[in-house]
Amino acid sequence: MSKSYEIQGQIHTIGQTTAYGKNGFTKREFVIQLTGEGQNPTYPNYVVLELIKDKCSIMDNFNIGDEIIATFNITGRLWSGNGQAERCFNSLQAWKVDKCGNTETIPPASDFDESRYMPDFVDDNSGEIPF
Repeated sequence: MSKSYEIQGQIHTIGQTTAYGKNGFTKREFVIQLTGEGQNPTYPNYVVLELIKDKCSIMDNFNIGDEIIATFNITGRLWSGNGQAERCFNSLQAWKVDKCGNTETIPPASDFDESRYMPDFVDDNSGEIPF
C-alpha cells in the first residue's frame, strides 16, 4: 500500500462514472480548486482526482461548491506504443472524501488496498493508451 495524502478544496466539477474495457473497470473524475493553507486566491490551482470501481459513488454525496478534504494515493504508469517514446502517466486516486468541518466520513472509511482496483495490463500492440 502506498502513502496517502490529503488535499483541501472546493468542488469545481463532478464527472460521470465511465466504464472501460470488458472487465467492468469504472472511473469517475472530479476537479477541485485548492483552498487549503498556502493557497493564493489570485492564482487558483485546480486539481483533477479520480475515483475507481466501488469508490465512484462517493461523489453522489457532494455538490459543486462544497468544501472538501480528499484523501488520495499517487499512482503512475509507464506506457509506450506505436514506436513512440515512453511516457509516464500519473493519477491522484481518491478513496475518501470528507466535507470540511465534518468529522464523519462519507461513506465510512475502510482499509484501502489499491491493488484490488488496478486493471490488468494487456499489451495488444494497438498503440492506444491502456486506460
